[in-house]
Amino acid sequence: MPSALPTILLLAVPLAAALSAGLILRLFPLLQRYALARPNARSSHTVPTPQGGGIAVVTALVTISGLLIAAPEIGGRPDWIWLAGCTLALAVLGAVDDVRPLPAGLRLVAQAVAVGLLVWHLDGRLLSDLPLGLERGLALVAGLWFVNLTNFMDGLDWMIVAEFVPVSGALLLFGLAGLLPPLPTLMAACLLGALLGFAPFNRPVAKLFLGDVGALPIGLVTAWLLWHLAVANDSAGGLAAALLLPLIFLADASLTLAARARRRERIWEAHRSHFYQQATVNGLSVPGVVGRVFAINLALAALAAATLFWPSWPVTLAALAAGLALVAALLRRFARAPAPASEGAAHP
Repeated sequence: MPSALPTILLLAVPLAAALSAGLILRLFPLLQRYALARPNARSSHTVPTPQGGGIAVVTALVTISGLLIAAPEIGGRPDWIWLAGCTLALAVLGAVDDVRPLPAGLRLVAQAVAVGLLVWHLDGRLLSDLPLGLERGLALVAGLWFVNLTNFMDGLDWMIVAEFVPVSGALLLFGLAGLLPPLPTLMAACLLGALLGFAPFNRPVAKLFLGDVGALPIGLVTAWLLWHLAVANDSAGGLAAALLLPLIFLADASLTLAARARRRERIWEAHRSHFYQQATVNGLSVPGVVGRVFAINLALAALAAATLFWPSWPVTLAALAAGLALVAALLRRFARAPAPASEGAAHP
């Protein structure tokens, strides 16, 4: 790794954090006036709360990465242009939907266009045994799902922070260790910083929500980062690491969607049946839920690192098994109602 590159990558974190926090402070009065999120069937809050913090997160992500990509050690400017363009397109879509909800079909088509354009310009092959068209089609479906599951899981204070701070932090460390190319590592550093700048305002009880304007682009950028992690480490460990890092979100959103589809519910409508939402109904506090998510994500990051630093089938299978067991235990805890008080027990 060029000697100046680690400094550039590490500098991106405080720069993005400062810009994200500064923009939120400047925008907060406007968001409070024009972008209030009112409680609905999906909400975990009970009073109107400003949303749109994602404007600051996405602006910091794109601006700081755009400035630092000028360094010759980073490279990849054409890839950054496509990523930044598709990210901003989803941010605009999310901003419109935050203010005036759009039809589900229109949202999905617009998301598919943005994800499809980015997939079309991906470098490298992940499933080289498949025809290129089929591989890209699968990547489109996976990217579209990841964008939406990020939005689905943004339903609790600090939930996005508890998920994507460990993921982006792990990706930054992998890049510093030479396991991720410079441009994806820079984007991970900027995402980490932007989320850290947003985190104090979303701390339970949140004064500000991310909104679709932030959730959709964060999902897109993270999916792009995980693709590059898998491609850069073409052993089984690379793909395993890319699955382990977001495993909580993948499992919660996918299992919830499958259950709702089985019950013939309208899966595109707002609801409160995610495991993390059940947890608050079942007596866990919001800090208790996101604290558990954060802790398991740190463990998943360690397992992902094991698959990359010791690439072998036994390590990969053991890490995947351990990750699945941890996530299954977490979701089972979230879905478990508290035991009823025994008869005759003293009451406070």
